[in-house]
Amino acid sequence: MVKRKWVFLFATSLAAALVLPWGALQPRRLDDLRNLVFDEFQRLSPRLYDPETPARVVGVDEESLKAYGQWPWPRTRLAELVERLRELGPAVIAFDFIFSEPDRASARMLVEALPDPRLRAEVSRLVAKAPDSDAIFAGALRDAPVVLGATLAAEGAKTYPSKTGVAFAGDDPAPFLYLFPAALLPLEPFVENAKGLGATNWLPDRDMVVRRVPLLTRVGASIAPSLALEALRVAQGEQSVVIRSSNASGETAYGAQTGVNAVKVGAFQIAAGPNADVRPRYTYAAPARNISAKAVLEKRVPRGEVEGRIVFIGALAVGLGDVRATPLEAVVPGVEVHAQIVESLTTGALLSRPDWAPGLEYVVAIVAFALTMPLLFLAPQLVSAAFVPLAVAGLFSGSLYLFEKRGLLLDPAYPSLAIVGAYIVGAVTLWRAEIMARRQVRRAFGKFVAPAVVDRIAEHPERLVLGGETRELTVLFSDLRNFSGISEGLSARELTQFMNDYLTPMTDAILESEGTVDKYMGDAILAFWNAPLDIADHPRKAVRAALAMRAAMQDFNAERARLAQAAGSPHTEAAMGLGLHLGPASVGNMGSVRRFDYSILGDNVNLASRLEGASKAFSTDIVVSKAVRDAVPDMAWLDLGRIVVVGRAEPTHVFALAGDPDFAGTDAYVRWRTAHGEMVADYESGRFAAAAMRAQSVALTVPGSWPALYLGLGERYSGLAREGLKEGRSSIWNLQSK
Repeated sequence: MVKRKWVFLFATSLAAALVLPWGALQPRRLDDLRNLVFDEFQRLSPRLYDPETPARVVGVDEESLKAYGQWPWPRTRLAELVERLRELGPAVIAFDFIFSEPDRASARMLVEALPDPRLRAEVSRLVAKAPDSDAIFAGALRDAPVVLGATLAAEGAKTYPSKTGVAFAGDDPAPFLYLFPAALLPLEPFVENAKGLGATNWLPDRDMVVRRVPLLTRVGASIAPSLALEALRVAQGEQSVVIRSSNASGETAYGAQTGVNAVKVGAFQIAAGPNADVRPRYTYAAPARNISAKAVLEKRVPRGEVEGRIVFIGALAVGLGDVRATPLEAVVPGVEVHAQIVESLTTGALLSRPDWAPGLEYVVAIVAFALTMPLLFLAPQLVSAAFVPLAVAGLFSGSLYLFEKRGLLLDPAYPSLAIVGAYIVGAVTLWRAEIMARRQVRRAFGKFVAPAVVDRIAEHPERLVLGGETRELTVLFSDLRNFSGISEGLSARELTQFMNDYLTPMTDAILESEGTVDKYMGDAILAFWNAPLDIADHPRKAVRAALAMRAAMQDFNAERARLAQAAGSPHTEAAMGLGLHLGPASVGNMGSVRRFDYSILGDNVNLASRLEGASKAFSTDIVVSKAVRDAVPDMAWLDLGRIVVVGRAEPTHVFALAGDPDFAGTDAYVRWRTAHGEMVADYESGRFAAAAMRAQSVALTVPGSWPALYLGLGERYSGLAREGLKEGRSSIWNLQSK
């Protein structure tokens, strides 16, 4: 449990170090990810185009270029276009073109392009009295509510001839506005005659998608309104805009200067970001928004399509190159973006990302992280695995709901990253810890526990109680008879080979029965069942292991006899004694803080050892306690009576193991058990002479090495008879001195 605690602390610390700093540092990559999410929200829930919105686009489209030639058109034609629109009564006409150079199609420019000086002088006299096209265009601007476009850039005019008055409430907004070194302006006559001048700039993200547009920017000390804002001002006949900044009345910022909060123009108060920028909510391309310039020039446009509206003039033909990308579409005419900005401003369909949004997202990420990590370690795997997609789906659903209903841009991606990152780091850490735990289990138990049990332990190492616990165990203790006599004539190498040849099949018999080998003590083996994991029907498996060890001992002696005969050397039979007992014992890591082993301790462990010693007194190989016999009653058992072993005052009822259940069902065993029972009855009744005679009789009929048991019992019974003990005297055999 302690180890799992440290794994949890390590995984939590690692995941926190990898995930949480993103929310504090706000790197560009995180902003890119947010943009992808917010773009997808717009695609899932785009603004629907309403034909009643005030903006229209008069476009220089393919049809217009085909009718009137390539762009740029002569300024006289543009003047005609302005005049045709003025007749239809628009609230404002806004040009998304920068007229920064004289008209290349004017007569003066054509004359100057002639290579022959004499011809140039002659033609110049002919056209001297012809009206200048730029002057004609300037006159058209003077007579109509026109707003011209300017582009803020690194080079150009160092001052901006703004036509908009600016007032502000609260902190000075200038430091928060985007600053440009210069501006590319229309020709001075055009600026003088236009009713407004607006910047066409937008704030590019790294993928060049138009998501944010500044309503106000700065060139030197001058403040420049955007083309959309300026068109909205002129359309309402307003002379100025009002900027509300931090610490204005109703805009408490606790003294901190946080930037712009809103921009008011006429009847419209527009919520803006700290840099006076807005995020329009786009529609997909709407043909009803666009009017062909050719149709205007040919007077085929109904007055209702233009009257009282904000009309933008710009390039709709893709070949003119004025295209942008929006979250909805990869290619959109730039003039249409301006129209959509006006639509968003006038309908309130702006997207808002409040200044508190990053802080809230960071808090949500921390809370989500704090829920994910404990759940990963405490809950079942299916629960924690299901939590991750459900939590992520909940975050995205909530954000999409706020997007649709309130136009709020709250990022679900970063909190979701916190959840997924925490889960991945935690899951990988847990996986590595489990792999290490399984390796440790295999190293600790692989040599002493059955492979099937090792696999179960490795699969669920948390079931181990490595500090020690009391469990009901079946304990086996075995020892070689006369090991000193056998080893006396062997060299060190031969003795090592002897022990390996003996211990290997004995260990295999234990492990194949799902037992655990506690330790080897010279030629002795201590093993147990039902730890470290529960073993079903463990007494039976221990008894079967004992029978397998008996059979392995016979094979071991047969092989040694064969080798001795081949070598022409004498052969001494090896014999084994084995004790089995069932009872509670302490099991766990035993030893010092520097070195410990998984082992067992307790009185019942000692009793198994004493039963092995009793097997020598009974001249048989396997002796078990009554607890084992009662747990596995269908084996072929022989009742040996009650004995008192060293270290115990209470007698222990013991049995010899004659064979497995198949043997227990044979007639030979039934006759054997009947004769044995009659002998034990005489002994228990104190008829020792009769018991001795029955023992001698049984010794003549039993197979293998079993006569030794009855010869030994017969001698004991005869000795008791000679001592003249009276009938009814205790029949308990005291082995305290054995």
